[in-house]
Parts: sequence; C-alpha cells; structure tokens
Amino acid sequence: MAELSPQVLCLGEALVDRLGPPGGDPSSAALEDCDDRLGGAPANVACALARLGTPVAFVGRLGDDAIGASFHELLQDRHVDLRGLQWDPQRPTRVVLVRRHSDGERVFQGFAGDHGDGFADQALDRAPLEVAWAPLASALRWLLIGTIPLASEASAAALQAAVAQANRDHVRIALDVNWRPTFWDPSASPAAGPDPTALAAMAPLLERAALLKLAREEADWLFSSADPAVISASLPQRPDVVVTDGGDPVRWCIAGHTGAMPVLAPPRVVDTTGAGDAFTAGLLHQLVRLTPAVGQPLALHGAVVEQVVRFAAACGALVCAGAGGIDPQPSAADVEAFLAQAPAPVSA
Repeated sequence: MAELSPQVLCLGEALVDRLGPPGGDPSSAALEDCDDRLGGAPANVACALARLGTPVAFVGRLGDDAIGASFHELLQDRHVDLRGLQWDPQRPTRVVLVRRHSDGERVFQGFAGDHGDGFADQALDRAPLEVAWAPLASALRWLLIGTIPLASEASAAALQAAVAQANRDHVRIALDVNWRPTFWDPSASPAAGPDPTALAAMAPLLERAALLKLAREEADWLFSSADPAVISASLPQRPDVVVTDGGDPVRWCIAGHTGAMPVLAPPRVVDTTGAGDAFTAGLLHQLVRLTPAVGQPLALHGAVVEQVVRFAAACGALVCAGAGGIDPQPSAADVEAFLAQAPAPVSA
C-alpha cells in the first residue's frame, strides 16, 4: 500500500488527547494518572484508512517536539503519505484535555502546552499545502476535512485553499463537521452550539461537500433537522448525508437511498474517543472503491448502501473497545470477522 498513490487526503489537526482518569479531571489529575493518546479527527481517519488498506495522505502541521516526532513515527508506520506534512519550529503540538465519564463517554474541556503563540495546527500554511497538492491530485478520489481549522485564521485559509483545489480537480469532498466549541473559544461550554460567526464560516463547506457526516446535535444546530433526506434537500448540491446519534440508530441518505439501522454493540466499551472517526474511515474505505469516474454521480443499490453503513458502524464499534482513537483501529479482516458474528442487520 505504501507504494500506491493516495486515494484519500485527510487535512487538518493532529494532536494528543490527554484522557483523564475515568470520572476524574485531566486538568488537575497527576500526569501519571492520565493517558496520552495521539489523535485529532483527520489524523485518526488517515490512520484508520491506512489500517483498512486504503492508500491515504495526511496534510497537517506538527510542532517540532516529542509529540510531533511520535506522530511522524506512527504515520510512517501506518504507511500514510506525508509529503504534505508541515513542521512548526515555534508552536507545540496541541494537547487536548479529555474528561472521561465512567461509561466511556468523553468531554473536551481545554488544552495544555501553549507557550503563548498558540498551537502548530492553528498555523497550517496555505503555500506549502498548495505545492504538496499537485503531485497528489491525480489519483485522489476524496478530500476529508472537518471544521476545526476554520477556528484559526491561517488554518482556515489553508483549508479553503484545499477545498478550492479539490473543486478544480474534481476531487469529492467529505465533510465531518466535528463541532468542538473549545477550539473556537477555550472558555465555551463543551455543550455549546456554533455561534453566528462559526455558522457563517461553515456554510461554504456545507455547500460544497459531496458527503456530509454529522452527529445528531450538529444536524439540529445546522439544519434544525436530523433527517438526512431533509438535510440533503436543503443544500444546492444534494450531498449524501449520514447522521450518527451515539448508541441510537444511524440514519442516512446516500445515492438517493434513505435508511436507518441500530448501531452495533462493541465487544466492550473502554473509551468512545475516535469512534466517529473510525466510522468515517469505514465509510470512505468502502466509497473509494465504489466512487465512479470524475463527474459521474454515485449510483448504488440500496442493499449496497446498507452494507457500506454497516461496515462503517463496525469500525466505530471496534474502536470503542480500546483506549484512544488510533491504537484500537481495526483492519478490514477484523471488521469482516466482527460482522460475521454480529446479528443480522435490521432496519430501524
């Protein structure tokens, strides 16, 4: 896989999730009682795609520090294409403080490591990104992005440049909204929805995505509806839409087919961090092989769409069985073995 041209480019943040002790506060707990895990949604998806066997590239910006070096080693070990990786000699790699509830659910509650100039991911540079895009573009089928880069001026400009390049080169855009208010305002409540400034920044991305993945609360905030068909019809490009809802059924409108299915129960729940990213990677892994030629619409039978979503749901379930968003990621063989033992799908 390392010698194959990337078919998906994941762009955005790579960071450390500092998981507090279950039920404890990572901001006040002793460091030895916390569990530092490499993460960040685009980096998680890139690693998960590579683990599944899809050739993938990651474009992001790391601090020139021990965390950055660990990330570089991990991404290389997973055979992720790193031609677009940027290094920041001044700003550190971001550390996100994650409070874990006893049931494995988590809340993002702030950051650590800032020396006064912000974090490396906030300074993602548009110019080297545009240079790196050219040799990658010929084989790319999908660009995976989120909204966190929009929270900082430099990274927002880089993200917007990548979206423009994707449009010019007819690369499909997958947008995982991944709303995290703490990245926009460190003092914001983790449960806060996007304010008018954030909504305005997101709007152009929502109108260009070919695939839109939202959590239920994100769907309600952005579209006042959690119905994927309603969401798709409200956007000019009529994107494919998937709405997840924790342990409740996942719903979709893909290739004109709508449906819902119960989520798959994980073998056990250790930590839900990265489950949504694994789900996204599972979707893209399946869609890459099903994506038609440039300019052609996605045409799939309803039964195939259901299989695609079920595969993605299995990826998310398996990640919950381990700590962090990357280490527990399954291979395609792991997913197939899990699905072979899972109950037959039942429409919700």
